Order: sequence, then structure tokens, then C-alpha cells
Amino acid sequence: MNPAGTVPVFVTDEGVPVCGAYAISEYLHETVPAPSQGRGFQLFPGNAEERAEVRRLVDWFQRKFNEEVTGYLLEEKVFRRFGPKSGSPDADAMRAGRENLRYHLSYISHLSDQRSWLAGESLSFADLAAAAHLSALDYLGEVPWEQFELAKSWYALLKSRPSFRPLLADRVAGFTPAETYADLDF
Repeated sequence: MNPAGTVPVFVTDEGVPVCGAYAISEYLHETVPAPSQGRGFQLFPGNAEERAEVRRLVDWFQRKFNEEVTGYLLEEKVFRRFGPKSGSPDADAMRAGRENLRYHLSYISHLSDQRSWLAGESLSFADLAAAAHLSALDYLGEVPWEQFELAKSWYALLKSRPSFRPLLADRVAGFTPAETYADLDF
């Protein structure tokens, strides 16, 4: 459905594929009624400047965080196990991903200390993008939450939302989630 052969792909009620996380989020922002109309929340809330901050942070997590952290740790701990490059994880890549994660958790802590949510005073797509990466890493037990209390508090708030809880029930065959993965009060 996606000429690039990647996921995610969202199929509209009319059968039109919308490809890529960012394109899907923009599509939903434009087509799902605003909370003032009785449904959902705004993925890109606020005025133009506030929405630009959401977009900047979405790009940060989808590009920079993925390249510097998620890509390393998931590649080495999960994909290497099942892919054509199977074998032992590359210790240097794991070390780099873990070190980079500390930098990003510091940034999340900074943002959490300055704002109610990562991009401002409202939950946004920036929070969901960050949480998607952290949830995968948390599942693998890779997030040193005890060293980043502000980031942990932000994530606990997001993770306790009713819409997030079903994700915590997901399991990956061959992997046992970290003990605190589904714990809302971790």
C-alpha cells in the first residue's frame, strides 16, 4: 500500500492509504473534529507558533531520537535476533544508544520542568511521538528512569491515560517486558 514499503499506513474510510506517521498525524489533525466539537484532542494544539513547536519536537523524536537511540537499541536487541544479520548484539552500538538515551532523557526532563507537556500546556503529537520510542525501549528495560525523575513523571502521566493503557498489554514474541513496563505507578 505504501510505495516506500514501510509502515505505518492508515487507510481512510474511502480506501485511500495515508503513509507515514507524520502524514497520518496531519491527516487526523485535519479530519477528526476538535475537542470543542465533542471528540478527541488536538494533535497539534494552539496557535501557529505553538503548533510549530509540536512539529519541531515530533521531528526531534522521529528523526534524531530514532537515529541516536531507538535505531541502535532496537536493531541490536530485537532486529538482529530475527534478521539476516543475526548474531550477538554489537556492544559499541548498544553503548552508544544507551549514552545517547541519557542525553535525550535530560532534554525530556528539561521540557517537563518548563511545561505541562513536552510542547506546551496541552498533550500533543510531540508527547505521543516521544512515548512511542520510550515505550519500546521501556519494554526492553533500557530506560534508566530512576536517574531522570522529571522524565519519569511525564511518562507516568502519559502512560496512565486510558488511551495508552491497551498498548501496555501488547507483547513481542520471544521477549518478556521489563517488570515495570505495564506498571502505571512505576
